[in-house]
Amino acid sequence: MRRFIPPLAFALIGLILFGQGAYIHAKALLAQVLLESAFARTIATGQPVKPWRWADTWPVARIEIKRLHASAIVLAGSSGQALAFGPGHVEQSVDAGERGVAVYSAHRDTHFRFLKDVTIGDEIDVTRSDGRMFRYRADRSAVVRFDQSGIDPLTGRYELVLSTCWPFDALTSGPERYLLHATMIESESGS
Repeated sequence: MRRFIPPLAFALIGLILFGQGAYIHAKALLAQVLLESAFARTIATGQPVKPWRWADTWPVARIEIKRLHASAIVLAGSSGQALAFGPGHVEQSVDAGERGVAVYSAHRDTHFRFLKDVTIGDEIDVTRSDGRMFRYRADRSAVVRFDQSGIDPLTGRYELVLSTCWPFDALTSGPERYLLHATMIESESGS
């Protein structure tokens, strides 16, 4: 009987670790369903709609890269709490479609996992909570230290930056960030 205890203990520990990892991904997927619903109601009513009663954030945009069949709802703010549920709109950056740089940030292993597959020239659609859609073209990427992004918020152009941790396959966070830069190429009015 004693020889079965260590393997059972290892199996139990493995199940717990797997369960924790699965929980994070399940929470991220469920949150996107609730966020999609809140985003649709926000567009329909013109008022911010929280995805759940106790939420301290709300949907402000949807990012889509059709070539990759990738989509994510962006939340107001980029606190750790917001980033647990989706990409965040970085404070002090402009909204998509405005002159300057709109910056969205997310975790590399959940909501921005698709960034590793984006190629220069890909089109990125951003639909704001007012229903207006803006199309950007990915034009360059960079790996930078978190405190040396080189993003110029006062640029006279219409730009988008998607930011996540680097490298994509790392198990722990580090000081480097992957920045995907894109320039606006098209604007559509909301319905």
